Amino acid sequence: MADFLNAEFDAVPNQFIKTFDNGVSLYLKREDLLHPEVPGNKFRKLKYNIAEAKRQGKEKILTFGGAFSNHIAATAAAGKHAKIKTVGIIRGEELGNDLPKTLDFNPTLKFASSCRMELKFISREVFRKKEDPAFIDKLGAEFGDFYLVPEGGTNTLAIKGCEEILTSADAKFDYICTSVGTGGTISGIINASLAHQQVLGFSALKGEFLDSAVKKNVTKENWQIIPDYHFGGYAKVNAELVRFINHFKAEYDILLDPVYTGKLVFGIFAMIENGYFPKNARILGVHTGGLQGIIGMNKRLQNKNLPLINA
Repeated sequence: MADFLNAEFDAVPNQFIKTFDNGVSLYLKREDLLHPEVPGNKFRKLKYNIAEAKRQGKEKILTFGGAFSNHIAATAAAGKHAKIKTVGIIRGEELGNDLPKTLDFNPTLKFASSCRMELKFISREVFRKKEDPAFIDKLGAEFGDFYLVPEGGTNTLAIKGCEEILTSADAKFDYICTSVGTGGTISGIINASLAHQQVLGFSALKGEFLDSAVKKNVTKENWQIIPDYHFGGYAKVNAELVRFINHFKAEYDILLDPVYTGKLVFGIFAMIENGYFPKNARILGVHTGGLQGIIGMNKRLQNKNLPLINA
């Protein structure tokens, strides 16, 4: 447990990808290699939250997520390793009607269950109350005293953990690029960035709210949200994105996930080819993990007769 909570990962490699015709060079920070079951930004977000739960004497962590949530899978695994119970409140009450069938179809929830996470399925309408104090009190009456981690894992302690993504070795980069979901990871990166660096957040979902979400957590102005590569919204994937992910894996032996890092790297390549970055710019993309969701995504792609991701 101590190793899980206190490990230092300054040796996470920045893997060289390519130098383009205009001299722009691209590297990927392999945060996906942090931990076999709690990789990438999920480890960063949970590290200090688990430590705080322990400090408060809590025996249980409760959090929220969708049926294919990286955060749910990571929280379940983190709880297993840190020896603290976990509860996942899952969007979609119909999934609880036949739990064995759900677990057979859904590898994310099957993994979470194997880590002894207790799963509760609620309707999408009720799920929207996830920040309502009265609803939280109701969950407390049902599950007992717990440490609450919000959906996606973003809170002050999560941002503190994400500030550790950048190290002194990253000072040479002009641009730091990351996927954005709830805004926690990019907030930590912005806080840790240097004056000469620009931080670009590639939105994985539709919506104008991310700017305001990030502004609450940072004071620097060296950042912007790139809204052009979400492929239709959260977890929306098409054949073009799948082909890009498969080509990237074949070319560089790095697997990207279709919800976050696939869209991130697709966007970086497109912006380089469109001349967005100045000549000889040095770019560091952050591979935040999320690979556990590929099996479930491939089932959905197969049902739509779309090409599959070559995991």
